[in-house]
Amino acid sequence: MEIRRNRFKRALEKRIPQIGMWTNLGSDFIAEIIADAEFDWILLDMEHAPNEIGDVLRQLQAVDCRHTAPIVRPPWNDPVILKRLLDLGFQSFLIPFVQNHHEAELAVKATRYPPLGNRGVAGSMRASRFGRVKNYTQEAADEICVLVQVETREALDNLEDIAATEGVDGVFIGPSDLAASVGYLGRPDHPDMKALISEAIRRINSAGKVAGILAPIPSDAHRWLDEGAMFVSVGVDANMVVRSTAELRAQFPASSA
Repeated sequence: MEIRRNRFKRALEKRIPQIGMWTNLGSDFIAEIIADAEFDWILLDMEHAPNEIGDVLRQLQAVDCRHTAPIVRPPWNDPVILKRLLDLGFQSFLIPFVQNHHEAELAVKATRYPPLGNRGVAGSMRASRFGRVKNYTQEAADEICVLVQVETREALDNLEDIAATEGVDGVFIGPSDLAASVGYLGRPDHPDMKALISEAIRRINSAGKVAGILAPIPSDAHRWLDEGAMFVSVGVDANMVVRSTAELRAQFPASSA
């Protein structure tokens, strides 16, 4: 049996824009529905969602072998958590709160076997199809995609150093936390923030890496794509449920007590 090739990583290498969806409802059923819509990627969130290892495994199983590539965001840049997610078979990772070259390097090393990193070696695991992929340990690194998230002023100050880290495939801008860090808490749509994001995308591209962002407002998503972002999440499942149910309820006047 051959190792599964990472289509998402190959698309980014070719600079083919990838349109994604974010899920934080913690449901394999929802993940399957999103995947059947044939987005290029789906983000399974463990940082700000009630997802544990078993939850994201079931969601991964729900979207496997579909067009939509699964990406997981661990709760932190933690090699132990990353090891477990790798063993489940995840190949693409969005690492939160990376502030400098050292932290980016730690994220990459956690996804590589020695001597390139410190990933633990296991025999029978889902990633190697329980040992059926005979050359898994030799080929795994080529199929791993490491995306690091910049979401503070410090990270912006170190943006070129982060992007230059060997093994980092892309840099993702976290607009909400970035807005909070630079004095615009709750206002990621502020004009100054838009200018800051535009400049960050330009700097990432100039550094030779691909830029990504969460942009659930269509006009923002189109803008960032036009400005050179290569992987953009255009929706969040929880937000869509909130909006749709509110719009539906508003069509029916509240009954009087």
